[in-house]
Amino acid sequence: MNVWIVDDDSSIRWVLEKALTNAHFNCVSFESGQQVIDALDTYVQKPAVLISDIKMPGLDGLTLLHYVKEKLPHLPVIIMTAHSDLDAAVNAYQKGAYDYIPKPFDVDEVIQLVERAISQTQSNKTNNNTTSKASTGIIGEAPSMQEVFRIIGRLSKSSISVLINGESGTGKELVAKALHTHSPRSQSPFIALNMAAIPKELIEAELFGHEKGAFTGAAQIRHGRFEQANGGTLFLDEIGDMPLDVQTRLLRVLADGQFYRIGGYSPVKVDVRIIAATHQDLEARVREGKFREDLFHRLNVIRILLPPLRDRAQDIPKLAEHFLHTTAKELGVESKILSSEALDVLCRFNWPGNVRQLENTCRWITVMSSNKEVLVQDLPPELLQLSTTKMIDKNEYSALTTNRLSQQQADWKQLFEQWAKQALMSGKTGILTEVIHDIECILLKNALNFTRGHKQDAAHLLGWGRNTLTRKLKDLSVDPTKHS
Repeated sequence: MNVWIVDDDSSIRWVLEKALTNAHFNCVSFESGQQVIDALDTYVQKPAVLISDIKMPGLDGLTLLHYVKEKLPHLPVIIMTAHSDLDAAVNAYQKGAYDYIPKPFDVDEVIQLVERAISQTQSNKTNNNTTSKASTGIIGEAPSMQEVFRIIGRLSKSSISVLINGESGTGKELVAKALHTHSPRSQSPFIALNMAAIPKELIEAELFGHEKGAFTGAAQIRHGRFEQANGGTLFLDEIGDMPLDVQTRLLRVLADGQFYRIGGYSPVKVDVRIIAATHQDLEARVREGKFREDLFHRLNVIRILLPPLRDRAQDIPKLAEHFLHTTAKELGVESKILSSEALDVLCRFNWPGNVRQLENTCRWITVMSSNKEVLVQDLPPELLQLSTTKMIDKNEYSALTTNRLSQQQADWKQLFEQWAKQALMSGKTGILTEVIHDIECILLKNALNFTRGHKQDAAHLLGWGRNTLTRKLKDLSVDPTKHS
């Protein structure tokens, strides 16, 4: 099988070509999209799979993808990029990409992806081409957020129910809007309703509406959120707070596609996609009898887990820059710039309120800071407290360790060399396997500790893909739950 690779980075081409050749694929490499277009017109033997970078000089990957899909609609195209964002992922899927992989990637995972793409093509399962683009405002380069982007991209042609789990302030409504915007229902209404923000006795009327005269004060007919969202998406935030009697009615609507307004006798038919979200453990609420198990299974068709901001600190600089820019634009003032020390404080803060708290902090900075460059002393009081405690600890640690660091690195290498000599002199065999096992085990456990047991982030730190991490966890008998 022929696999074509296009990337302006020669090292990426070399790595992929070597790995795929070892996996018994015939590889042809190109350094530009135009070369691929020319080859498609001249080469007799067409590729079984095309792997393309997205950001290239001249013809970019998405333009190439569009051309390829017009010429060879059944050819699976795998898009890869180091510039990872939601719009790129969704755009790739919507233009017909087979899959999307952010760099750095695991070569074993790429090989499996190529094999799966070929197998799927041979089974006549193809992707349809659609075109649509909208900005979502979701920012994230952490592996956990990349997985969220991939799920949204894969669901871009679907109206399936989705359950979003995440702490307060992690951006659940933003993800729900992205799912709607990148769906076949994007031209229809997106209606949001927060269960926790409405008195329990009013939730039923909010959802299903009421007829004129249904109760005292019902002077006219009122259309509920289901009718308002007809043809589109209804986002039910904090679904775990929905009363049990309303859960029963919701389940019936999901099953029958119709309901009765309060005081009504004629069924109202609706076509609505449900996206639900919660910060609670719904499985636990099911066990406690506070949430219907059948409704949970109806909603939990696809689940998206949103990470807390503290678990993706690498995204804080870009998020802060974005919020400072948008707030300044909104208020008609000059955008603030964070000093490196101030940014360090933001990156080390725990952010119990997650992205929403960071956004509010950036709004506070924009209004309250008098200087264009934001220094540590210009930060809000709750962050200043951090800067006078943990910052001092960090500086003390730095002063104590800076002069020792190079010596410590030399020491462990010398100790390792001594151990290796002694082991070889004693006639010990298989030491390389033993050492690799121990090193991988130590690094894996420390990476899991550092990421609080988050497997995707740990894999990213180690330079592994998801499949490699899963295999290593099993081979090394490491339980990630013990490091959370």
